[in-house]
Amino acid sequence: MSSTNNTLKIDTFTCAWCGLTVSTFAADGTRRNHCPSCLHSQHVSDHVEGGPSHCQGRMTPIAIAVLRTGDWMLVHRCVRCDELTSNPVCTDDNQLILMRMAVRPLAQPPFPLEALGSL
Repeated sequence: MSSTNNTLKIDTFTCAWCGLTVSTFAADGTRRNHCPSCLHSQHVSDHVEGGPSHCQGRMTPIAIAVLRTGDWMLVHRCVRCDELTSNPVCTDDNQLILMRMAVRPLAQPPFPLEALGSL
């Protein structure tokens, strides 16, 4: 008699920032590489040279980029080596943090807002 193992394997990782145990798959089934709660990630892939990264630093979310297709990308910066990466926003990511990052350039422009009144 043969034994069949029908166990569903779910890959997880622990967020380097908030400690949440996260599934590597988002709610819509796409692959995820960042925490849906705080949006931080870990530098495990070297996007410049390809392959795995030896840095292993924490990737901090710094901005949102919008593609021509309308898809949002989450931009991360490594706190150790300063490498920048971008990854798709997942459907179950923290919407409040995403919106805060998206409106930050409007809320904190590089010039005084009072200057707009004199135009």
